[in-house]
Amino acid sequence: MAAAIVTGLMAYGMSGRIFHAPFIHTNPHFTLKGIVERHEKKASKLYPGITEYNSIDELLNDDEVELVIVNTPSNLHFEHAMMAMKAGKHVLLEKPAAATSEEVKTLFATARELDRHLMVYQNRRYDSGFLSTKEVIESGRLGQLIEVTFRMDRYKSAIGVKAFKETKGVPAGGLVYDLGAHLLDNTIALFGKPLSFHKTTGIYREGSEVPDYFHYHLIYPNQLNVYLTSGLQIAGDTPGFWVNGTLGSFIKNRTDVQEAQLDGGMMPDDPAYGIEPEGNEGKLTIVEIDNKKCVEDVPSVKGDYNQIFEAVYHTVRENALYPVTEEHIAWQIEMLEA
Repeated sequence: MAAAIVTGLMAYGMSGRIFHAPFIHTNPHFTLKGIVERHEKKASKLYPGITEYNSIDELLNDDEVELVIVNTPSNLHFEHAMMAMKAGKHVLLEKPAAATSEEVKTLFATARELDRHLMVYQNRRYDSGFLSTKEVIESGRLGQLIEVTFRMDRYKSAIGVKAFKETKGVPAGGLVYDLGAHLLDNTIALFGKPLSFHKTTGIYREGSEVPDYFHYHLIYPNQLNVYLTSGLQIAGDTPGFWVNGTLGSFIKNRTDVQEAQLDGGMMPDDPAYGIEPEGNEGKLTIVEIDNKKCVEDVPSVKGDYNQIFEAVYHTVRENALYPVTEEHIAWQIEMLEA
């Protein structure tokens, strides 16, 4: 086995604490060298022996670090990814990768010029609900697809404390860049680039400066319609995944447990990690030859964000193609900034 990839994190907020550090710590393909924490040094209590960097420059000047995870606020992703690559590091970059298509082009051009790997972290490809939906679609049991609906809804009337997400004019802010990046990536992973799309946004929270609702209608070949919606004033339960085809339908709630498990302290190597409890199965309805409807439960596929880190390892050590490609990100950002 090739040597473990020595890795450093740029931040230890929610993203670093939940989505990155536990995987770098438990995956034998990586060594967690250190984390940038400017004020409270919390990470070393859970990961004894790591380096506690006081600044991003300290991390980038550490010659042992090969891979840097850029998980700083979204408006700084472009700047910090560029700094890391110019310091000779490979980069795992949190979504959204950038605010504009021009920045995306610059990022990947720089990666090629410096012979560095730039990989964008799109963890929702490995949610149990998405994996279950993907499996049903690829089985062909639904026939020709008519419409696909993905939703990520919340009810949060208060303005969030993260100013970079809530302030008008801050690049890559607002709900569209936050959750839209997930929904668009799910769609691109399944169907590629649409023939055309229409985007609608709205502001409904009192005092909000940025859109807190969006809806995309994407048109694909063979009359496939894809609808992506998210809002911060949606009080009722809405299915996260709903697919209708000429032979049947599939519906699944968004009940992936990984974030809650990680937030509660469970590590990714726990046997229970990623497994949804019973009662969260998807519902598959198939119309049989006599027009009789047959309904069956579809067990949830195990969610597994560790697949991202396995892909990172094979990309860095073996030059394998990272599953979230440059084209995927270019298409996504084009639709986010529209």
